[in-house]
Amino acid sequence: MNYHFQAHRQVRKNLLTVLQNTSHEDLLFIPDGFNNNIYWNIAHTVATQQLLHYYLSGNPFRIDKYWIETYKKGTLPNLNVQKSEVEDLEFLLTETSKILMKDYDSDFFSDYTPYTTSFGMDLKSIQDAIIFNNMHESLHYGYVMSQKRAILGEKGR
Repeated sequence: MNYHFQAHRQVRKNLLTVLQNTSHEDLLFIPDGFNNNIYWNIAHTVATQQLLHYYLSGNPFRIDKYWIETYKKGTLPNLNVQKSEVEDLEFLLTETSKILMKDYDSDFFSDYTPYTTSFGMDLKSIQDAIIFNNMHESLHYGYVMSQKRAILGEKGR
């Protein structure tokens, strides 16, 4: 699983770089052809990781439920995000990855409720969930990069 944790850290590092190097205005802007924004996509990865790993294993979330309720699948982007919340998300991107690795190493995920994702993947174990989550976060990183390009095009930069 070391490789999968390395991949998780890398995609989170990539998302963090975007979060830190994109203007607040651009983080919240919804480009034409999209139904969400860069900020929502990044926050959504944190919320989904908690659901896939902690909820489905019967464990408590490692983050405030606000993040889950606000950014889980099916939610709409919050256009009134404060800069302090962006800073909180920066912290969560890094910390939830570290906590996941510690929890995994301490056999925190002994039970797992099987789940079929909307992508069509069957998750039967925490290992499956970790691998799938990397794919999910990479998909949203791709959306983020597409949104950045769309914003540049729309603003004529």
